[in-house]
Amino acid sequence: MNYDYDFLIIGGGSAGYAAARTAAGQGLRTCVVDGAAELGGLCILRGCMPSKTLLASSTRFASMRRAEEFGLRASGLRVEGAEIIARKRRLIGGFAEYRAEQLQDGRFDLIRGFARFTGPHTVAVRLHDGTERSINALSFLIATGSKVSGVPIPELNEAGFWTTDDVLDSEEIPQSVIILGGGATAVEFATYYAGLGREVTIIQRSPQLLKGTDLDVAEALAEGLRHHGIRVFTGTKLLTAGRSASGRSVTFSDANGEHTITAERIVHTLGREPNLDGLDLAAAGITKPGRPHVLPTQQTSQPHIFAAGDVAGPYEIVHIAIQHGEIAARNAARILGGAGTLEETDYRLRLYGIFSEPEVAVVGASERELQDAGIAFRSAKYPFNDHGKSLCMGETDGFVKLIASTETGEILGGAVVGPHASELIHEIVVAMHFRSTAAQLAAVPHYHPTLSEIWTYPAEELAE
Repeated sequence: MNYDYDFLIIGGGSAGYAAARTAAGQGLRTCVVDGAAELGGLCILRGCMPSKTLLASSTRFASMRRAEEFGLRASGLRVEGAEIIARKRRLIGGFAEYRAEQLQDGRFDLIRGFARFTGPHTVAVRLHDGTERSINALSFLIATGSKVSGVPIPELNEAGFWTTDDVLDSEEIPQSVIILGGGATAVEFATYYAGLGREVTIIQRSPQLLKGTDLDVAEALAEGLRHHGIRVFTGTKLLTAGRSASGRSVTFSDANGEHTITAERIVHTLGREPNLDGLDLAAAGITKPGRPHVLPTQQTSQPHIFAAGDVAGPYEIVHIAIQHGEIAARNAARILGGAGTLEETDYRLRLYGIFSEPEVAVVGASERELQDAGIAFRSAKYPFNDHGKSLCMGETDGFVKLIASTETGEILGGAVVGPHASELIHEIVVAMHFRSTAAQLAAVPHYHPTLSEIWTYPAEELAE
């Protein structure tokens, strides 16, 4: 059988584009199918980049509101929602235009349409003009991203709510907001509104924010958010929601009883799920309902069909999606070339950052994961409220933490809750990449006074 392509990618976001450029570089006849109205993918259009653009406005406004603390005076401060969104649209438009150029620069084919499997090696693509085209390929990559999960109680539909997409494109800056959820998106949007001086309440179903992280990290984040005026409720059960002349309300229960909170807007950030709409995976022989089972090689139950990014899991993080896409493309090339050993995704340096106030960043294994795995470790922390540079900055929430092997001293993980956490964590990423011990990190000179030198304190404690 003659195949149209060696490698066909469904989805042109971060994972899909990374896979396409890698596959083309490997000499594979490659095609990307993307039916979205605008090219770019979730990160550029409705995720990382637009949210950080809004947060850049919010954090500057929050700093201006604190001017008197630093012996300064600022008056007449005002939030212009339309101008915040206009800036966001300009920036995101540029990012999206560049990605569109990359997808159409001739290294591989781009077909604008929606794909569905009609067999293990064939897809039907519904083009934007309404016609349908059949394409066959030796191998495939599913990189269709994720979508907002359904609402947990039907009353939310009646009350009305914003999704993350609505927040990112709304010129309205409500005076009060209820955030449903306690993950990265929830705390970032809470930070956005609180930084602009709005009243914010977080309602999280799990017992802690950032489900899955170590409890000390979650508690430090919650304390920092409260320090910035955000109300935080955890361990809750949503009971009902409603709408009245006074606003939108959510009724929930927790360990302290039943509560009703009213605000101008409700924002739904209760998670995302794989976007598999219309793909008809069963026609390709992938019959597991929901998220397809994906091996470390990024293969699904059909060895020639790979998955990458949010649709594959287990982490919805852009640099991991890119890694997934690149590995899938190289493995497709290996299979085509008859190679026996395939590459596997390594999560040892799993890294993520949250741009809340205070920021959170972690890398490697958590204490909880090491305990569950039966690995002996020691950990050490140092607080920002006892650190010279952070005191000068007036940023004293949180701490840094190092986790090291009891047997070898090798650094196994790190965490930061505090100022510039998303930048500070990379020192530990580099140390872990080279499998450094805590003693080796402690021996590295750090300039004074800097935020970075705070790492020397837990490193020295573990080294001793």
